[in-house]
Amino acid sequence: MDSADQTPDQPQIYLISPPSFDLDLFPVQLAKVLDSTEIACVRLDLASRDEDDLSRAADALREVTHQRDIALVISDHLVLAERLGLDGVHLSDASRSVRSARKTLGPDAIVGCHSATSRHDGISAAEAGADYVCFGPVGSSALGDGAIADQDLFQWWTEMIEVPVVAEGGLTEDLVRNLSPITDFFGIGDEIWKQEDPQTALKLLQNAMG
Repeated sequence: MDSADQTPDQPQIYLISPPSFDLDLFPVQLAKVLDSTEIACVRLDLASRDEDDLSRAADALREVTHQRDIALVISDHLVLAERLGLDGVHLSDASRSVRSARKTLGPDAIVGCHSATSRHDGISAAEAGADYVCFGPVGSSALGDGAIADQDLFQWWTEMIEVPVVAEGGLTEDLVRNLSPITDFFGIGDEIWKQEDPQTALKLLQNAMG
């Protein structure tokens, strides 16, 4: 996930899997979305922490993403990221060690960190070598404790910090429109997967990026 090559003020899309899905259906759906829209990275973000469930899901999604030369990362599970040949890990808790993940996975792996609404946690992750820092939710969402990552946080980060920033959680077309000039990536998941036509839902959000 490198924001250096993108068109100025045009964020990239970072796709997040549903918390659960049918292994026979979702990979096909994902393939259609990846073929319809340029995607920077996909995150496997299952609610399950069962290694067998995660492994089967990762194998299925890796086949789809790697055929299209798109990175696949997994939430939190360093061991599986390494064992299954995934491209990296997303640390959903900012207190988890970015340095430890980097040591385990090596210098070429993607290591990202969710920092909720905390500048301090974001800076700590960036200083520890995170490839990106994610703030959110930015809108009404079941994520977190109800606190919202507001536009001022993204404005400050963009002006002060070079590490790419991801906005995710509760995205709407209006939020995407407003945040586009001050974020590098949009983490998009339930916003499209809960819709009858994920490709169309994604296009609407993408169009709002300007």
